[in-house]
Amino acid sequence: MRLTSFTDYGLRVLMLAGARRPERITVSEIAQCYGLSGHHLLKIVQALRRLGYLESSRGRGGGFRLALAPEQIRVGTVIRQMERDFALVDCMAEGRRQSCVIHPACRLQYGLHRALEAFLSVLDGYTLADLVRDSGQLTTLSLADKGRRSRQRRRVGAVSRHRSGRRK
Repeated sequence: MRLTSFTDYGLRVLMLAGARRPERITVSEIAQCYGLSGHHLLKIVQALRRLGYLESSRGRGGGFRLALAPEQIRVGTVIRQMERDFALVDCMAEGRRQSCVIHPACRLQYGLHRALEAFLSVLDGYTLADLVRDSGQLTTLSLADKGRRSRQRRRVGAVSRHRSGRRK
């Protein structure tokens, strides 16, 4: 099973919001921290807000934060809500089962379905609180990574301006 980047970053957003709780975080802070497009991250934050995991406010002092206690957010549930396709193989996808020539006699699909349920069941045993237990280290890492990315962008920008003969 491979999670989409949408779900992966959704979990990362929740982890950072949990680590920085009760502070508000902005989309631009997280975009810079993870090196993502702010537009893509905004879609993730909006989905998490619609699902009830985040609350947001606009304007000065705006941003988002957790809407629930970290102990109430089950990782398996978040994944089930954010992933669109759980078909591990083509014949498990809706509309494709009947096109498989061995479908009536196939036992593989049953085994894969049980494996997927076991995967999600294990993740149901974890809450966001488990993932952010040492939130000081998580916050430090994300902020250190943010600074490193910012320095790299400035350095790359300076090198490209130097090579092109432009100065700012």
